[in-house]
Amino acid sequence: MTDLFTLSNQGITVRAATEADLPIILEIYNEAILNSAALFEYYAFTVDYIGKWFENKKANNFPVFVACVNEEVFGFCSYGHFRERPGYKYTVESTVYIHQIHRGKGIGKLLVSYLNDYAISQNFHTIIACIEASNLARINLHKGQGYEQVAEFKQVGYKFDRWLTLLFFQLILPTPECPNCN
Repeated sequence: MTDLFTLSNQGITVRAATEADLPIILEIYNEAILNSAALFEYYAFTVDYIGKWFENKKANNFPVFVACVNEEVFGFCSYGHFRERPGYKYTVESTVYIHQIHRGKGIGKLLVSYLNDYAISQNFHTIIACIEASNLARINLHKGQGYEQVAEFKQVGYKFDRWLTLLFFQLILPTPECPNCN
């Protein structure tokens, strides 16, 4: 398993996000909201929202990582609850976003791989990635990391004057099949 706090690959370092990273995380999120169907949001997030989002991640022991070159943040990743019910406690839903000028450089692959390793270290069993059906780059990224498409929800979202289809991709991790059986 990779070092869970620092990983270097071709000059890219992955590290735990800090509050100082929130402005660029907010910028990356908002660009995706305003210019893509990656999030089924209509309005940009606020500084207050992203601060609460970050605090919620910390309170639930969920990671937020950033990919950097010389401390310039190129992208971020995280995961959180897939569903709130107790029976889902070994399943998380991932989030990976790359700054628009740094896409296509392998940063997403690095972040997804890093997030998968970290989920294993936290004894999660399954990661779900929810991807809008026309986002071929994100689909190929996850397939390349071993994720399998397990569901298609047709026309469940509406944005940019069109109906959006949502695909669910799943990665089952090599964690205990029965965590409480020992």
